[in-house]
Amino acid sequence: MIKLGEYNILEILRETEPGLYLGDDEENVVLLPHKYKPEEYEIGDEISVFIYLDNEERPIATTLDPFLQLNTFGYLHCSDVTEYGAFMDWGLEKQLFVPFKEQARPMKKGNWYIVYLYIDEKTNRLVGSSKTNHFLQNETLTVEPFQEVDILVTHLTEKGANAIVNGVHKGLIYIEDIFEDIRTGDKMKAFIKKIRPDNKIDLVLQTPGYKSIEPNANFIREELEAAGGFLPLHDKSDPDTIKNMLGMSKKSFKKAIGTLYKDKQIVIKEDGIELI
Repeated sequence: MIKLGEYNILEILRETEPGLYLGDDEENVVLLPHKYKPEEYEIGDEISVFIYLDNEERPIATTLDPFLQLNTFGYLHCSDVTEYGAFMDWGLEKQLFVPFKEQARPMKKGNWYIVYLYIDEKTNRLVGSSKTNHFLQNETLTVEPFQEVDILVTHLTEKGANAIVNGVHKGLIYIEDIFEDIRTGDKMKAFIKKIRPDNKIDLVLQTPGYKSIEPNANFIREELEAAGGFLPLHDKSDPDTIKNMLGMSKKSFKKAIGTLYKDKQIVIKEDGIELI
């Protein structure tokens, strides 16, 4: 199956006047115009191409690299606004359409916006949306404290820099943790500083300077100190209870308290763990 809005590895089937025809294992065929063909190739070669729709809404292949792919976010320049909606430069010949209903606020020609690329189910067309919150969720997290993540800065406020985490979650770098110039649209590496009880994610840009080889161990020690030296958690606690209290999996928790126990920093009791 040839996938729209994504890179596809396809076989060069034949050469014609319009370009090279490419195909997959299911006998689906798409055209790669001559202007995008590689300098050297042979019939039967495989080639990586991006698939989108041309001006007549037909699937077309290109070797150009778009600024975003299906179900991802990008920082795009608004090239034009018409009576139908906004058009964004996303690195391809045909511009990306953002309907008015998918604009978080009215777009203006010449401005830059965070945009999400998806397929409209009614028209089967690739369209963009600046209503980014519709495509993010923090109900079920896929990250843990101290984990390195990829972020896209979405906007700056008095609190700090809001960011998209791994293309899935919302996070925040607090102003007191920002020690460099960052701007909307910046893509960079960051680290999970803390996961709050309501699943809000705190981020930092610098590698956390924890002394312990096991970073979760140092985090649990800090939580113990903040709680007066005792936490009602142990190696047989329910995973959801551990997740709610510390924002980490039971596996990570057991590894961390094992480190603290071996270092003789805690004792493990029937009702919890306690600092020595």
